[in-house]
Amino acid sequence: MSKVEPSRGATWLAALTDGAVPLADYPPSVRVVDAKLADQPCRYIAVLPDAHNPYPRARTGEVGLIEGWTLAQSVHEAIVADQAAAIKRSIVAVVDVSSQAYGRREEAFGIHAALGGAAGAYAEARLAGHPVIALIVGKAMSGAFLAHGYQANRIIALNDSGVMVHAMGKAAAARVTLRSIEDLERLAADVPPMAYDIASYATLGLLWKLLTVADADHPDEADVTAARRVLVAALDDIRSDPSVGLRSRLGGKNRAASSLVREKLRAQW
Repeated sequence: MSKVEPSRGATWLAALTDGAVPLADYPPSVRVVDAKLADQPCRYIAVLPDAHNPYPRARTGEVGLIEGWTLAQSVHEAIVADQAAAIKRSIVAVVDVSSQAYGRREEAFGIHAALGGAAGAYAEARLAGHPVIALIVGKAMSGAFLAHGYQANRIIALNDSGVMVHAMGKAAAARVTLRSIEDLERLAADVPPMAYDIASYATLGLLWKLLTVADADHPDEADVTAARRVLVAALDDIRSDPSVGLRSRLGGKNRAASSLVREKLRAQW
């Protein structure tokens, strides 16, 4: 059986919720905790490694069939519970996901639908008025990040070398592009969208804030306080913004072409 490494997602989820007891009736790979953010109800959600996951491809923090549908369930439950509420609870996605789960069974059983269901649930929550915040504490890779965190109103990331965002891992990217990993790393120095480090990702305009902490693997009280502070600031920013869309992400210095394309499309159509 594959070894399961310690999870930053589990560490930060516990720290941000003061070790509150997770909700029952969820699989071990998806931990859901109802706690407070700025003295208001908040649902915290993280995908965790599970060495006993019945799907071997989803044992080290990947988002697979079980995880995708369970993420959708946890978010939809919050939406339904708050339908009549004047103030919708916030949802914080604690993100440390190494990839979507790649496997024949995953493909045969419709992993595209499971991950699409998760992404759709987060989007539905955002459009329904739930402030959705993603806090990237580790990896945010491939379809896993699209399913868990990418649909947030605001995305925050720890400014740490262990935090990375990309469409695929380096080995997979090398195979697809028929290049060596060293070649890809050289290209990444000049092409920010190809880079894995969080500083390069920040230039694309998708992050709301970068948060520097002393130790991302073992956060102390000061680190957790700083994280809570930036989460509260994000919550206030969302509450004060009537827009529930994602157009604010086009402001990055390396998104000028994307903005121009959208302007021309709107002008023509």
